Amino acid sequence: MSDALDLTQAILGERDDARALRVLEAALEREVDVLRYCAATLGLGTDLVMERAASWAGYAFYERVPPGVMGDAQPTRLEALASIRMLRVQLFDREVAFTAPEFFEVIRLKHKRSVTPRLANLLFFVPEPALREYLAEAAGPALIDAARQELARRWPYASASLELTRLARTGFVSALALLSCMLLLAPFVAQLWLLPLAFVMLVLPAAIRLGAMFTPVKPPPAARRPPDEELPDYSVLIPLHNEAGMVPQLYAAMAALDYPAERLDIKFVVEARSVETIKAVRAGLADPRFSLVTVPDAMPRTKPKALDFALPLCRGEHVVVFDAEDVPDPDQLWKAALRFRDDDDLVCLQASLVIDNNRRNWLAALFAGEYAGLFLVLLPALARWRLPMPLGGTSNHFRLRALRELGGWDAYNVTEDADLGLRLARRKLRVDVLASATRETAPTQLGPWIGQRTRWMKGWMQTFIVHNRDPGRLIAEMGLPSFLVVEALLLGMILAPMLHCGFAIVLLIRGFAGLGWFDSDVWSAFYIAVLALGYGSALAMTVLGLLRLGRMALLPAQAGLPVYWLLMGYATLRAAIELLWRPFYWFKSPHRPIDRPRMHWRRQARWWGRRADQLD
Repeated sequence: MSDALDLTQAILGERDDARALRVLEAALEREVDVLRYCAATLGLGTDLVMERAASWAGYAFYERVPPGVMGDAQPTRLEALASIRMLRVQLFDREVAFTAPEFFEVIRLKHKRSVTPRLANLLFFVPEPALREYLAEAAGPALIDAARQELARRWPYASASLELTRLARTGFVSALALLSCMLLLAPFVAQLWLLPLAFVMLVLPAAIRLGAMFTPVKPPPAARRPPDEELPDYSVLIPLHNEAGMVPQLYAAMAALDYPAERLDIKFVVEARSVETIKAVRAGLADPRFSLVTVPDAMPRTKPKALDFALPLCRGEHVVVFDAEDVPDPDQLWKAALRFRDDDDLVCLQASLVIDNNRRNWLAALFAGEYAGLFLVLLPALARWRLPMPLGGTSNHFRLRALRELGGWDAYNVTEDADLGLRLARRKLRVDVLASATRETAPTQLGPWIGQRTRWMKGWMQTFIVHNRDPGRLIAEMGLPSFLVVEALLLGMILAPMLHCGFAIVLLIRGFAGLGWFDSDVWSAFYIAVLALGYGSALAMTVLGLLRLGRMALLPAQAGLPVYWLLMGYATLRAAIELLWRPFYWFKSPHRPIDRPRMHWRRQARWWGRRADQLD
């Protein structure tokens, strides 16, 4: 114990037995390494703590592994990269080792050096983030290979890289065009068999939306923040590409998380081509919670490939993904950890995404309404029904082990969230919503909005194709009710905008031709009623979502939904063309820092029918 106290005093930089004992006891009580506790919780920083530990033990200290050394960083399992603490390399004519030891290993190495003095010339201390960065760079080829192929190895019939063939894409686009034309022609030709088809294709998604509206929101379980020692390590992945301007806001948002610093493993996952973003991230790496993962430039240039590259480097029990513009509620991580602890069968949690710049213009207001309906009406209902959930692209919390067993994200799917939601359903893994919110900004210009929506639509098409290559297997794995819901939701998201555009064109043609908006026969009236049900249910779900959100001021803007749906129809047509010629192209949405304070998280308690004072 005297060595432990002595080393703690050396790390603290003061000869105070009482304080050293308090620090040592606090770290041991929390079951966290003393070095990490001093670096993160006490704010001494990883470099200073390791430098003082090296000096105390009698070893040389390097801020990073020197460039140019040659070493073997190919572990038997890539997941082991997160736990490796020593690296053997060839330096000139001798083999040496760089290590980032834990507290008690430092004591052991000091005693070992006293027995073998020459060890001081063969072993050097480096900070743990520096060792991880070197290992990621050295193992880069293996990590890239795994990022692109791990899903195909584990689950070949659910991988876009194998299933999204040119024949499959061409067949889907042709079938989509044919089906859209048939549904639009239903009131005019072959009514006896086309109109029942239209009824199924249009009424089933509307029925799901209406059912979601009349499903009460399940109150979340009572939640009180657990003591720090009861919270597990939590990894946070933040993929970035050309987002240097967002880094300061991200640092502030992550620093505001109400979670023990020594338990946080926050990784900025940055494409190697994003030189300015890498520089911006490096400026804040003095905080031990943060680290940088540089992703080598390799195809496909997608967000899920970057996430898959970083996944083996995560040391947390759970992992969450945040985007460049995200500002999560400070309580989000401990609430997720508490849910995972209390529900053994829970594998994934989806937090609500809330559009913060909703009053910027009409486009942002409509976007906010769409998100309100999705995250506050539809997803809670699907979770309560135990049916497949199309995940949002951010604020997804996972059990790390389960995510790895699933094969991670599909590097070739441009809406990796929708695909992952279906794979979770195929394995009958439970997904639920989390009573916590993440603020985002919506595109406020048509160009970025169209680009983003085109990517989303293309990704939903990819997901539909990949998971329907063998419908019999899909039904056997997820069950018939889940299969029907998935088909209705995916086809509804893809078909509805195209039908809206086609229907608008038909109305214009009939109007200019003086034929009236629709024929007087029963079938045409029935078809109009079915379409009205589809549009009306979507509008009603949006209104209910905004009411639950407490954003009544956005209700008048929803009158622009017909124009919004026309834009979605245009984006869907672009997506179908891109699917044929550029299936894996990823449109990068531009972001800009917020310019006003965000709504305080307490105001979100109303969404879940809880009083704010219950959350204290």
